[in-house]
Amino acid sequence: MSTADETPADSDQTVVELSSGAPATDLHHALLELAAVAAEADANPPFSEQTLVELHRAAEQGTQQSPLRIAYAWTEKSTDSRLLAGAGVVVEGDGEVPDVLELVVRPNCRQRGIGAALVDELSTSVLAADSGRSRRAWAHGEHDAAGRLAQRYGWTPVRELWRMRLTTLDEAPAPELPDSVTLRGFRPGEDDQAWLAANAAAFVDHPEQGRLTLEDLHARMEEDWFDPEGFLLAFEGDQLLGFHWTKVQEPGLGEVYVVGVVPAAQGRGLGRSLTLAGIEHLHRAGHEAIMLYVDADNTAAVKLYKRLGFTKWDADTMYAPADDHSTEPA
Repeated sequence: MSTADETPADSDQTVVELSSGAPATDLHHALLELAAVAAEADANPPFSEQTLVELHRAAEQGTQQSPLRIAYAWTEKSTDSRLLAGAGVVVEGDGEVPDVLELVVRPNCRQRGIGAALVDELSTSVLAADSGRSRRAWAHGEHDAAGRLAQRYGWTPVRELWRMRLTTLDEAPAPELPDSVTLRGFRPGEDDQAWLAANAAAFVDHPEQGRLTLEDLHARMEEDWFDPEGFLLAFEGDQLLGFHWTKVQEPGLGEVYVVGVVPAAQGRGLGRSLTLAGIEHLHRAGHEAIMLYVDADNTAAVKLYKRLGFTKWDADTMYAPADDHSTEPA
């Protein structure tokens, strides 16, 4: 296979292939290498965490029952080698959750029509307009090219997910939990079911977070970044009231991964206190900056994060066909 920094010549031919289910080992490795190159160039990962979880799960289980449908764009070289120039990954939903596309093109292969070729291939198969399925696409980062490609195919923005960042950690206030509430780290194998129930209750209206299963939880627990001590649970007696699951993106950069409070405990300021407790944990672990994702139209959460010192850093945009807004995420 060609090296990652090799620039295709104008005479090279691009061939698009489509696969369903678990990708073969060489394709899986090539896809992860492509994603890493693009993330380094764009300062944005091209795939969401759920897509990466599905890719890793498919690679480990080797099952054709995987919800993955992937279009690969190979640039054929004259030396009988080939370069993975781009890929479109679709994670199929289940009727309630739409099929979701994420697209990546190698930085030195852009402006060659590869993105359009991938969308064309997927539009005649898994993303066909007459499939009767709800369709969405994520564009990670504020890239004009993604907007132009979406407009070309008649897709319009339906959701904006902000990335916010905090760098003044020394000024963050200390968490103030009620005396009756205790905070401790997650205990794998002991807290799994209790957390799943609390998460489902806290995110009952969220089409992604609220639908996490035990398998989804365990898949995340197997990731290199998982740290049970950074998965903070708030208890009142034996009742789990809320949680703050932190994550380390990279050395020096922590993440407010997910904060949830069960409905019965809302209105007590636990969300703010749990957020601050997680920030404090990450700061003590040596991380000098904190980031988080939040829906732009979640005004209450955005207001809270701004009060804590977070500012908008970047944004991801979800697109949908202009005539298909039936199951927009909350």
